[in-house]
Amino acid sequence: VFVDQASGRGLPLPCVPGSLTISPLFSRNVLKTVALGQMLSLCICGTAITSQYLAEIYRVNTPMLQSFINYCLLLLFYTVMLAFQSGSDNLLHILKRKWWKYVLLGLADVEANYLIVRAYQYTTLTSVQLLDCFGIPVLMALSWFVLYARYRVIHLIAVAVCLLGVGTMVGADILAGREDNSGSDVLIGDILVLLGASLYAVSNVCEEYIVKKLSRQEFLGMVGLFGTIISGIQLSIVECKDIASIQWDWKIALLFVAFALCMFCLYSFMPLVIQVTSATSVNLGILTADLYSLFFGLFLFRGSTSCPSPSSWWGSSSTAPPPRAQPSRQRAACRPSPASESTT
Repeated sequence: VFVDQASGRGLPLPCVPGSLTISPLFSRNVLKTVALGQMLSLCICGTAITSQYLAEIYRVNTPMLQSFINYCLLLLFYTVMLAFQSGSDNLLHILKRKWWKYVLLGLADVEANYLIVRAYQYTTLTSVQLLDCFGIPVLMALSWFVLYARYRVIHLIAVAVCLLGVGTMVGADILAGREDNSGSDVLIGDILVLLGASLYAVSNVCEEYIVKKLSRQEFLGMVGLFGTIISGIQLSIVECKDIASIQWDWKIALLFVAFALCMFCLYSFMPLVIQVTSATSVNLGILTADLYSLFFGLFLFRGSTSCPSPSSWWGSSSTAPPPRAQPSRQRAACRPSPASESTT
């Protein structure tokens, strides 16, 4: 843009036919999105490490209790906030109109958390973090039908590579499990991760719709309400004996607190990132949690990871498809006019 000295107005620079205008890579919004994505990745890595410590080191197998504490925090903070809202944002008004929708959303979210945390009892930290990228192809498929997102052929090819990485990781786990006669348990863990990742994709698509169409507080408040109810019921049915058998000390209590705080931060900040991007972009951005967990798994758990893990991580994460880019306005504006085309 240059300033016309006669009028004092800013005028656009003339476009040269054939020139390419590139949008800034390190713009403020891009850097902000990347920073928030890495913060989410660290939260996910924190939940993975604490879950693995509880399951492997202290033999604490209470995935529903871990999730229940997180939902209680969401209930105390966001659901209470909705209770004091007025008009259509009030808690009672929301429950009257669409309570059954949030029951289904809460059920999908609770079971996704349960399956992922339960998988740590059967397979390794690295395997869980690598296999949960299976949720990205599922998320893209749901976004195609529900949110009307559209992708290019290169994105579909990248999804195929992502699925190839998942298959490589499952095969590596099975082969590693045969060496120590735990192949069936490892396969069960991998299946639990894949099911949990699929349910996470359902929850993320619903989250994107609610956050962009309604509000962040409504999503978190209703998930906190029904997540607490559903996880509390399931907790009382399946984990009473496991909770009673816990040998409580300050280390175990600290791990529970750390897991709950990481999950609460993850739930609180993820809608903020989804508001400015999309659920697919967020899930691609947090794939670095796989790399963080890989490093922590090697150092903290003495390398209890399958041999092809680094290559599987590369195939599952670095080639995952980005959201479809929209055409740049500047590039569209620089298209030659019909007059210039006729002269050339």
